[in-house]
Amino acid sequence: MKIKRSERLVDLTYYLITHPFEIVSLTYFSDRFQAAKSSVSEDLAIIKKRFESQKIGKLETIPGASGGARFIPRLAKEDQEVMVQDLIDEINHTERLLPGGFIYLSDILGNPKWLQVIGKVIANQYLDQDIDTVMTVATSGIAVAQSVASYLNVPFKIVTRDPKVTEGSTVSVNYVSGASGQRVEKMELSRRSLEEGTNVLVVDDFIRSGGTIEGMRSLLAEFKANLIGSAVVVENLVGKSDKPKDYQTLISVAQIDEDQKTIEFALGSLFDS
Repeated sequence: MKIKRSERLVDLTYYLITHPFEIVSLTYFSDRFQAAKSSVSEDLAIIKKRFESQKIGKLETIPGASGGARFIPRLAKEDQEVMVQDLIDEINHTERLLPGGFIYLSDILGNPKWLQVIGKVIANQYLDQDIDTVMTVATSGIAVAQSVASYLNVPFKIVTRDPKVTEGSTVSVNYVSGASGQRVEKMELSRRSLEEGTNVLVVDDFIRSGGTIEGMRSLLAEFKANLIGSAVVVENLVGKSDKPKDYQTLISVAQIDEDQKTIEFALGSLFDS
């Protein structure tokens, strides 16, 4: 049964938003809504204009008989800043300092509201990159990787520290862990997880010494995969002179009061430019 145009516009919009980065043919929409391709094209033009005016994202239309559309979600930089500032307000001036300069983040990473913010903002930095997969290390970074991968509409891979029989043969590397007093540890990934030439975005929840990020980079080199970028939710470099390189962060520790056990957070390097 044919539906009204107003209803078709709602359904089209919902479908595009819930299927980001997918190229959908006009034929599919025409059959789905029992409407002429010319009508669907007009609907897409309306949606495209609205998406751009509201800074929701970009709707790419592909002309021709076999054409279609693809929705690329985008978030304005100022909106990203507001969202991350709200997250900072949530965690500022609370007792989050842990031994070794680490920060308690479990409540944030277990909250769907804040995970959506983290996923959206990180994903928006790599919309124009050809990302094939998101990679993180078990276990604290899993929620972050899943959120980012969801917005980029790509799979995510989990690097482990302990071998599992169900993973089959693995590739492993040693890395220096700041979490264990500069002790050398091992991380590994199933050989079936990545193909040579895969474009990978590495994400993690926290960085102090940068050992985990460097370990994942070394692991990608073993697979001959391409590291497109690295992103971290929170960094604490207070008191450190050897800053890790080549990664972006949403939030940075600005100041620590050891006596009061309080921390002040600020916008991270992602907002420097």
